Amino acid sequence: MKMDVSKIQKVHFIGIGGIGLSAIARMMLMEGKTVTGSELSPGLVTEVLSDAGATIFEGHAEENLTEDTDLVIYTIAVPDDNPEYRKAKDLDISMMTYPEALGALSKGKYAIAVAGTHGKTTTTGMIAQVMLEAGRDPSVVIGSFLKGYKSNFLAGKSDLLIAESCEYRRSFLHMNPNILVITNIEEEHLDYYTDLKDIQSAFIELVKKIPEDGYLVCNPKDPHVMPVVKEAFCHIVDYTMEKLFFELQVPGEHNVENAKAAIAVTHLLDVPRESITETLTRFSGTWRRADRLGETKKGALVYDDYAHHPDEVKTTLKGFKERFSDKKIVVAFQPHLYSRTKILFNDFVNAFAYADEIIILPIYAAREKEDETINAVMLRDALSKKNPKTLYIPDYYELEQHLDTEYGRGDLIITMGAGPINQVAENLTVWQKET
Repeated sequence: MKMDVSKIQKVHFIGIGGIGLSAIARMMLMEGKTVTGSELSPGLVTEVLSDAGATIFEGHAEENLTEDTDLVIYTIAVPDDNPEYRKAKDLDISMMTYPEALGALSKGKYAIAVAGTHGKTTTTGMIAQVMLEAGRDPSVVIGSFLKGYKSNFLAGKSDLLIAESCEYRRSFLHMNPNILVITNIEEEHLDYYTDLKDIQSAFIELVKKIPEDGYLVCNPKDPHVMPVVKEAFCHIVDYTMEKLFFELQVPGEHNVENAKAAIAVTHLLDVPRESITETLTRFSGTWRRADRLGETKKGALVYDDYAHHPDEVKTTLKGFKERFSDKKIVVAFQPHLYSRTKILFNDFVNAFAYADEIIILPIYAAREKEDETINAVMLRDALSKKNPKTLYIPDYYELEQHLDTEYGRGDLIITMGAGPINQVAENLTVWQKET
């Protein structure tokens, strides 16, 4: 359906705590709409929305949705038997998925879409920061909070839209990009895709939407990206040809590659290179991406990171080891989804080589039902064969107490995962905010 924002007075969001859905909710609030939404696990995202004027319900229930609602926007992870989804259908309220809403937002804009299995949030953040500081006034939709803005949506007055675009369930196909960045393509979301070739087919569909005078910014020599590039009819820009003559604040070689992609895009948009360099030199990341929160009372450094795929875990830990070679790296990891943990089990077992000590928490199920054939203890047991300093801790409180008492100066603690494990890191450092 088409979204005519001017005619909408009240919008309800099912799964409003999702980082993408919350960006559209923020846009609606900025437009002066009445916003309500439900979320199973409220956190910082819903807290920020509540402060901005949204009404947030914990859990999903029919009574959360009222008849005077003009539009329901929902995450694609919502099942058909969700009570709010069913009620919206019964009341014949207009409905859109988050990808459909983002696609509607992109129409009439010069859209820069950032896609890829890993690195898209940081790359989107880098591009956005450069364009904002260059005075280009873009609209931005990102899968995290931009530091300095405490928002995952910015409403610009220009025709530029910079949007992180996810491949899950081919949702990014609602975008109409003029410039498309592909950071990389790996096996991911295998609860939906059958294999790497299936994932590549989705990227091929997206690439075919780029106009002939548009640009595909990628590493065309990457063997996983090559089949996609062959189907492109637009200009191809190899971001690996860019050079960095400065040091980034965000650790890791993967962030060097993200920065190269950002340089390539912003240079295409005629931002002077000295301006690009000045901004990226100061870029300190986004929320939950190598995010430094502070120290524990005993002096251990505390970082939080959203990594939840084996490649992300390995690359992120490698970056920390390179930057903090003098410190003991302690990672507390919360696996995300039964299906991902099961399908990529062996990859996870090999992903923690750069950690000195590993702590595994129970699997965060998110949108999935429990699968009794896989659990976090199995992962702990397999990891213990490679690193005897691997523990299983069953809950957040016990983890917080363990990290707070066992580690101090000379240690680096990283909480890691797509679930709410970041709350542990925030609790470990909250004393600094209070003093």
